[in-house]
Amino acid sequence: MELNLRPNYRYAVACPTSMGVRITPENRMAVHNSNIFRMQATSAETNVLNVASSLGRECLALTRFVKGSPIAAFIKSELRRRNINYAGREEAPDGPWGVRHQFNIADSGFGLRAARVWNDRAGEVGRNISAEDFDTEFIFGTEGVGILHISGLIAAMSEDTTKACIALAKEARKYGTLVSFDLNYRASFWLGREEELRSAFNEIASCADILVGNEEDFQLCLGFKGPEAGGKDLNGKIESFKAMIMEVKAKYPEAKVFATTLREVVSANLNNWGCIVLFGDEWVVEMPRPIDIMDRIGGGDGFTGGLLYGILNGWDAKRCAAFGWASGALAASSLNDYAEPADEKQVFDIYKGNARVQR
Repeated sequence: MELNLRPNYRYAVACPTSMGVRITPENRMAVHNSNIFRMQATSAETNVLNVASSLGRECLALTRFVKGSPIAAFIKSELRRRNINYAGREEAPDGPWGVRHQFNIADSGFGLRAARVWNDRAGEVGRNISAEDFDTEFIFGTEGVGILHISGLIAAMSEDTTKACIALAKEARKYGTLVSFDLNYRASFWLGREEELRSAFNEIASCADILVGNEEDFQLCLGFKGPEAGGKDLNGKIESFKAMIMEVKAKYPEAKVFATTLREVVSANLNNWGCIVLFGDEWVVEMPRPIDIMDRIGGGDGFTGGLLYGILNGWDAKRCAAFGWASGALAASSLNDYAEPADEKQVFDIYKGNARVQR
């Protein structure tokens, strides 16, 4: 099966996003007993872009920045380094109590001490993103975009971002851009907005060619009850997910690709990692196998980024799933929260389990 990817485009993948910085303790220490931290520019959506951008495909972040902010300057510099362009307006900071970029404060965990993440998002400049911030006719029509990727995080962040994601999805489809939607349910974002967001997510999903999410995401975001649980063992969970996706596919006939990751946590340093992909009418299941972990955050985004890269290349279902699985494993092998492949061979070597020295 081939998706109808438009023939000409400047940006392989674009996304609406709210950029921030992530600070993590050195040497896998915990946040509360550390005093030395490393900082990186981050967002869940640009993490997805980073697979294609690392492999030479120009990508685009649709966002907002704080005018004159050194944090904004740092983020822009990091995006340029990662081959990710950006578009969006700059907003005056309005003093110390005004808008700013989010801080994501996290540690990687170690052994049986789980990773912990704390988001400081008060006054976040990206909460005000509007589709009117961007020249969509120029971006989607003149320059061209292969895939627009939308995360449930930015779609649920605020009333403004919800409206922006719906508008951008509709604009993308108008110009022949494929739409990818990772449901990415977060209870704290949905609190008090359940009915409104379920309606909005349904509208975005109706525009989507690619839907990513686990069984709970489809239930909570789109209202599917799902089949009776197929048992608590792994095979039962896989069959239960497959049965639910057939219901989802019937409701959203425009979508041709459905995917989720499978993760079993042994420790903060060792996970069993797998995935399920429905590509047209073909199921591909990568049964979980052990991967070593430096920092597990971003593994799911790496998987989605690898899957989208395969779709951009016109690969078959098995190859797309393999590249997605290995891109997620690659992200987990880095202290950054995104996959940054050197080349395609590195990713496929990970899939094959080939960790021999490359000379």
